[in-house]
Amino acid sequence: MADEDIEAGGGGGGKKKLIIIIVAAVLLLGGGAGAFFFLMGGDSAPQEDIVIEEPEPVNLQAIYVTLPQPFVFNVTGDMQQRLVQVKVQLLVRGDQNETLAKQNLPLVEHSLLTTFGAATVEQLRTPQGQVEVRKQAVDTVQAAMEKVTGKTVVERVLFTGFVMQ
Repeated sequence: MADEDIEAGGGGGGKKKLIIIIVAAVLLLGGGAGAFFFLMGGDSAPQEDIVIEEPEPVNLQAIYVTLPQPFVFNVTGDMQQRLVQVKVQLLVRGDQNETLAKQNLPLVEHSLLTTFGAATVEQLRTPQGQVEVRKQAVDTVQAAMEKVTGKTVVERVLFTGFVMQ
């Protein structure tokens, strides 16, 4: 019988300890969360002191820069090489980007020729494939311009003429 009293008393004490530990953990977590919100949300610094650099507005005037010469290159596919001629315009926004695009035309032309030269006949035959090539061209030109000018400059690459022989 003494053993039963010890077990009953020991079990009750264990439950009390468990409840105390759970309550303490909840209080610690709640207090930590409250302190976090107090420290992060309680800052009364004026919003004017925070400087956020915003990207250029998209509503700048669209300007089309025509590349002076069409691109002429070979592509391989279906057992023979084909000759392709593509006339290209660049869509830029704002006078500053137009000036940067014109100043860096050799870089743009090199980037485009590299992209076009990697294309296949199968890509260039279908409209969907041509869209993929234009997307790759935009990515290549933007990356090259980013390295040189620190800005992407070119928004889109447009095909104004396309002939495959």
